[in-house]
Amino acid sequence: MSKIVVLGAGESGVGAALLAKKKGFEVFVSDFSAIKDNFVSELKSLDIDFEQGGHTLEKILDAQEIIKSPGIPEKAPVIKAAREKNIPIISEIEFAGRYLDKNTKTICVTGSNGKTTTTELIYKMLKDAKVNVEMGGNIGMSFARQVALAKEKIDYYVLELSSFQLDDMYDFRADVAVLLNITPDHLDRYDGKMENYAASKFRIIQNQTDEDGFVYFAEDELIAKEIMNRGLNQKLYPFYITEQNTQLRKGSYAYFDEDTIDMRTSDGEFSIITNVSERFKLKGVHNYCNVMSALLVMQHLGIDITGALLTAENFSPIEHRIEPSGVLNGVNYINDSKGTNVDAVKCALQSVSGKVVLILGGVDKGNDYSMIYPQVDEKVVKIVAMGVDNTPIHKAFDQKLPVYDVRSMKECIDKCVEIAEPGQTVLLSPACASFDLFTCYEDRGEQFKAEVKRRIGN
Repeated sequence: MSKIVVLGAGESGVGAALLAKKKGFEVFVSDFSAIKDNFVSELKSLDIDFEQGGHTLEKILDAQEIIKSPGIPEKAPVIKAAREKNIPIISEIEFAGRYLDKNTKTICVTGSNGKTTTTELIYKMLKDAKVNVEMGGNIGMSFARQVALAKEKIDYYVLELSSFQLDDMYDFRADVAVLLNITPDHLDRYDGKMENYAASKFRIIQNQTDEDGFVYFAEDELIAKEIMNRGLNQKLYPFYITEQNTQLRKGSYAYFDEDTIDMRTSDGEFSIITNVSERFKLKGVHNYCNVMSALLVMQHLGIDITGALLTAENFSPIEHRIEPSGVLNGVNYINDSKGTNVDAVKCALQSVSGKVVLILGGVDKGNDYSMIYPQVDEKVVKIVAMGVDNTPIHKAFDQKLPVYDVRSMKECIDKCVEIAEPGQTVLLSPACASFDLFTCYEDRGEQFKAEVKRRIGN
């Protein structure tokens, strides 16, 4: 019996362990940290051997294959040890993909920003089209768990994929790949090099055939550069936000310009969607890019665009992404806790009108805050820095405007109540990971909303 070792016992790891057990492998799960009680109970119920609070190398390095949870970096000693022994290391996505029905298709979404919104939107469009569809990857139930538990044929899996998940995928193939954008994020995992990060994102199209689809933002500089250096045979579905860039374009595409989305099919047919800002609950150019990408996916799959458009019009913003969270003393509070990189903060600032008190901070990823200087100069009046080490924020902004240090969400909202004026907006869009003060970005966002709600008194 072949032995599989799963490193990391979160949703991804335990889902992979469940699938491996079901497929007849000997399974051992190892987590350097403590495992959550619900996962401990599940592993015990499945009779899967596991350890927590450290790695026993002798029990790990006799594996025929290792499934690595995406949060574990290459520099981790256990990964280095496995590499030295030439043990194959794959992702949960790679592993689960081996057990798909041959007629099941995958729609994979990546990008620095917008992944979750686009993944959920595509899923909802397909659900409304009455096809059998599931959603997973970096969102919700893990892909491996869904494959293990599936009791009927699934037509489509819509998967949100992070760069970390893509790094450990080799033979997996996306029937439709969506690449929304590439902006600086997680550079601490890529030797500080954007080209390494971009190469990771482009793994989403590896192994595609000429029958597969590739939806991408054609005006993203890094995406355009990578495409110029690659021979792409798959069906291409670019989208734009500048009409003149489509003039020489043949084939299918979409563009947003002056509150209108235009879509063209490969045989020259046009769909024109007017009054976009009034019709959609999603707001902002970045969200209209998400809508265009989802509609282009439907076009490739042959799903009715009219029904998909109705789904898009009624689709509400996801939690923790530019989410209105209440009005306190005449000040609007907006939760963008999922804004964990600088480009996400840029999008959030562009979507907010009036003056802003901006909450930044957390675990810095090597951020270049100069990217948002124009938006900060235009809109931001004060910054609240919420983190264990706010040095990068002070270095970037002390010469521009007041920066206040806080160490908890309660202290943060207390400071915002003190310094924000009626008519202004308090925007939590941290540009950083949450793990110094919070368990995850959801925890950070929930605490933000709870503190605002408590002060409003409802």
